Amino acid sequence: MTVQHFTPPGMLQPVPYHHVAVGTGTRHVYVSGQVARRADGTPVAPGDLAGQVAQALRNTGIGLAGAGATFSDVLRLTFYVTRWAPEKIGDFMAGVEAVAEEIGLPTPLPPSSLIGVDHLFAPDVLVEVEATALLP
Repeated sequence: MTVQHFTPPGMLQPVPYHHVAVGTGTRHVYVSGQVARRADGTPVAPGDLAGQVAQALRNTGIGLAGAGATFSDVLRLTFYVTRWAPEKIGDFMAGVEAVAEEIGLPTPLPPSSLIGVDHLFAPDVLVEVEATALLP
């Protein structure tokens, strides 16, 4: 196994992700920020945070697969969400949960950060996802 996820005793619980990932591989995979757009650029789920989270994660999975990786190889996920407010966590997690089984996203998630930003590259983009993975 290239990546081991865990949460040591004494770290904040419960959270929907592991706090630590240890990688022992040699090939690094970086998937750039993925958004809720189809390959032809068509927006997916305009105005719907849950729908955009799900599609951005699907696109992240496509990027990982292109490098021969899966979400099991992911060391870290970083989410950027526009106009973040704590009351949006339900919609955010609904998007994660809606797609997790479909794309093989483990739960708890790999170590993850959710960063609130004013805006992303286009007004309709509510979320962007980056992934870092490690392969043998």
